[in-house]
Amino acid sequence: MDVSAAASSPFSLRPEAEQAPASGIVDVFNHGRNREGLIPLWVGEGDLPTPSFICDAATRSLAAGETFYTYQRGIPELRQALSRYHERIYGKPVDPERFFITSGGMPAMQIAMRMVSGPGDEVLIPTPAWPNFVGAITVAGARAVGVPMVFGQNGWNLDFDRLQKAVTSRTRAITVNSPANPTGWTATLSDLRMLLEFARRHNLWIIADEIYGRFVHDPALAIDGRAPSFRDVMAPEDRILFIQTFSKNWAMTGWRLGWLEAPPDLGQIIENLIQYQTSGTPVFVQRGGLAALEQGEEFVAHQIARARTGHAIVGRLTETGLVDLPSPSGAFYAFLKVKSAQSSKDIAIRLIEEANVGLAPGSAFGETGEGYLRLCYARKSSDLEEAVRRVNEALPRIAEG
Repeated sequence: MDVSAAASSPFSLRPEAEQAPASGIVDVFNHGRNREGLIPLWVGEGDLPTPSFICDAATRSLAAGETFYTYQRGIPELRQALSRYHERIYGKPVDPERFFITSGGMPAMQIAMRMVSGPGDEVLIPTPAWPNFVGAITVAGARAVGVPMVFGQNGWNLDFDRLQKAVTSRTRAITVNSPANPTGWTATLSDLRMLLEFARRHNLWIIADEIYGRFVHDPALAIDGRAPSFRDVMAPEDRILFIQTFSKNWAMTGWRLGWLEAPPDLGQIIENLIQYQTSGTPVFVQRGGLAALEQGEEFVAHQIARARTGHAIVGRLTETGLVDLPSPSGAFYAFLKVKSAQSSKDIAIRLIEEANVGLAPGSAFGETGEGYLRLCYARKSSDLEEAVRRVNEALPRIAEG
């Protein structure tokens, strides 16, 4: 909704509420909803249900009567487990007081945005980008400033000149999503050092979304099997808020369980914001997260292996000569450019009708994404192989108009 439309509303609501952007994927999703035989690759989740050891932990918690109010910051056992998990993955000790449990990644994002931005402020977003960044910034009353990335033969890369030119006296933060949704771009250590220096120079907060950090496909980038992280280059005093979720690694999208990592000095402020948002995450849900951290490494390895297989399969989309798709370095998305495409939404709808495959339109990820389609390949191989076959068969007809 634009500003003029919001101003004309008969309800006299706050503009940050009325201007909250609708999902650009929903129209396409609704067009293909419940179609028999459709292969749905439009949303950011895999096809595996949550493992039983996680479900069993939550069930035991319910049976034990853990259904009361709890710690706003999260149960101590889960925060301590997060500390151990991060030390294992990143090789450095982490204070449990840095972790704050939230009811999903989006509440963590909204708390972060509300802490660092508000009316009159601006937040930079390298684009194409996960659309919920814009939503979280907008409902905080701030303005999202998209900064286009550069697309070339080797895929997407940051444009530091554009970032520099986008900074104003109102800029308060920059979001950094690596590995990225939707492009698969993965920051190098050099990128992260430059981003950190950029933020320091302009006194900006970094909102770091490293949710896909375990899913890295380029061996030249990998550090002990995971993507480079700001944790590899930051100093204790750096102003970085990490957004995280249990959704992707452990197939827990429907559980709504995530965490915000922040300097411990912000603890009371974050606790207050959690209190006024959800009053804490249910204990039985947190018990599931605890089981995921303590018992889930084999499952995560299985998820990563499936994604790498899917990564190879979707590379065949270039066989028609109608698609540009540099190999994504991380995450589990293919962001393919359909040559001569004008409307990604139109192409997505035609692929539903002519291929019975659901892809997300690139326009949902900002203006820079127009002409692209996002495909989630965190699925079983047979579905992906069939989807690629159908899309490759349909694209020549679509290209003809």
